[in-house]
Amino acid sequence: MSYSWVGAPTEFNGTSPLGGDSTTENLNQWYQSGDTAYILVASAMVMIMIPGLGFLYSGLARRKSALSMIWACMASCSVITFQWYFWGYSLAFSDYATNGFIGDLQKFGLMKTLGAPSPGSPLIPELLYAFYQMQFCAVTAAIVVGAVAERGRLIPCMVFIFFWATLVYCPVACWVWGAHGWAFHWGVLDYAGGGPVEIVSGMSALAYSMILGRRQEKMMLNFRPHNVSLITLGTVFLWFGWLGFNGGSAFGANLRATMACWNSNLTAMFAAIAWVVLDWRLARKWSMVGWCSGTISGLVAATPASGFITPWASVVLGITTGIVCNFSTKIKFWIRIDDAMDVFAEHGVAGMVGLFFNGIFAASYIIGLDGVNNGIDGGWIQHNWKQMYMQIAYIAAVTAYSFVISAAIAFIINKIPGLHLRASEEAELLGMDDDQLGEFAYDYVEVRRDYLAWTPARDQPETADHQIPQGERHGIPQHSQMLEGKAPSESDSQGNEHTGIGGDRHAVAYEKAEREQRTLDG
Repeated sequence: MSYSWVGAPTEFNGTSPLGGDSTTENLNQWYQSGDTAYILVASAMVMIMIPGLGFLYSGLARRKSALSMIWACMASCSVITFQWYFWGYSLAFSDYATNGFIGDLQKFGLMKTLGAPSPGSPLIPELLYAFYQMQFCAVTAAIVVGAVAERGRLIPCMVFIFFWATLVYCPVACWVWGAHGWAFHWGVLDYAGGGPVEIVSGMSALAYSMILGRRQEKMMLNFRPHNVSLITLGTVFLWFGWLGFNGGSAFGANLRATMACWNSNLTAMFAAIAWVVLDWRLARKWSMVGWCSGTISGLVAATPASGFITPWASVVLGITTGIVCNFSTKIKFWIRIDDAMDVFAEHGVAGMVGLFFNGIFAASYIIGLDGVNNGIDGGWIQHNWKQMYMQIAYIAAVTAYSFVISAAIAFIINKIPGLHLRASEEAELLGMDDDQLGEFAYDYVEVRRDYLAWTPARDQPETADHQIPQGERHGIPQHSQMLEGKAPSESDSQGNEHTGIGGDRHAVAYEKAEREQRTLDG
C-alpha cells in the first residue's frame, strides 16, 4: 500500500535511540518493505562495482601486473568493511557530534544503530543506511588503489587505505551528508557523492601517485592496455552497479530513483559518444577503450547530479563531461604525475563537472520526486543565483582537503620502515603479480616467455648441455641481465636491444635462438 502525503509512510514516534524495543514491538512498522528491499538490492549492486574496478584496472595494466590490480581492489574492500564497522560509520554519520566537520565515536561498532530513521532519509532504517553507505566507502577506496598500478607495494597501500578512510573519506562524507555537516546546512547539492566519492578518489589517487613516483620510463615504450575485453567487462559491471549507486541514493523505490537511473544512462551514453568522437579525430579509428572511458566519466558526472537535474540537462552534462574529461587526461603529463589509471581525469574532474552543473540545472521538482525532500531550491534555472558559489566553494574545499591530507598520509607511511610504498626496480620489471602475489592472471604467459629462448627441437636428441647461456634463456632482455647479476638499470653491455612493453617482447631472444640454430645446422 502506498502513501499520499509528504514524508515517510508512517510517522516515526519511537523514543529509544535504537528506534524502539524489538522484543516488544515491530520496528519494521515505520518503513515500507519495498523501500527496504530496494536498498538491500542496491547495496549488492554497488558491491559489484568493486570487482568491476578490479577487472577494469587489470585490463588497463600489463599482463604481468593484471592480478595484483584485482587483489588490490578486493583487499581494500576487506579493509573498509573493518574500518566502517569499527569507527568509520560513527565518524561520518554520528548525529551526536555537532562540530560540522567529523562525527564522534558514540556509534562505534554500530552502537545505537538499529531501527530509527536514517540520517539520509526517513524512508529506511539506520542499520540499512549504514550498510549501504559502507559500500560507497568501499567503492571509493577501490577507485583510489588504482594509483598503485605496476609499481606499488600492496600491504603499505592497505595501511594507507585504512587511515585515508578515517581522515579523508569520513570527514568529507560528514560535511555534505551528516546531520550537522557544514556543507549540508549551507545548502550544497551533492546527490550521490560528487565530493566524498569522486573528487576525493581522484585527488587522493593523484596524491598517492605523486608520492609513489613515476613508472620506469623504459617500461613505458609502446605501452597499451593488455586486455580490452577485460576493460569492457569491468565497465559493464560498473555501469550495472552505478544504477544501484545513483538509483539507490533516493533511499526508496520511488520516482526520484527512477529519474536518477534515467539521468545516469543518458549522461553516460552521451559522454561515451563525445569521447569516442574526440579519439576518432586523432586515430581515424573507433576505440573500445575510449567508449569505456567516456561511459565511466559520464557515470561519475551523474553521481552528484542525477537526482537533481532534468533529463535534457543530463544530455548536456554527458557531452560536456566527455569533452572535458578527454582533454583532462593530458593534465598528468603537464604536472608529471603518473596517474596510471587516469583516476584524476575520469573521477576527480568529472565529479567537479557534475557538481558545477547542479548549480545551474538543479530543479526542485526533480528533488521532490522521492516524496520527502519537498521545498528545496534548485539552481540557476530556477533563479537561485547563490547556489553556484556554494557549489564552487564546496568543490574547492573538497579538492584541497583530500589532496593535502592524502599526500600527507602517504608521505608518512612511506617513511615508516618496512612500509615504503614503492616496489623495487627489479620487482617492477618482473611485474607485481610475481613480486607481490606469487600468482598470475595468465600462467601460460610465463611458459611462453622462456619457451621462445629455448634451443629449438632437433631430429636427434641433444645429449650435451644447453648451448644457450643461462642469462639468454629468458624472453625479456632485462630479465637476462638480472640472471647475470646485473641491475636492470645498467646498460646492456652485450648489445641486447630493449623492446617496448607494448611491442614484441620476445623478438630479441627468438632471433638469438635462430642464429644459434643456424650455427649448429651449418
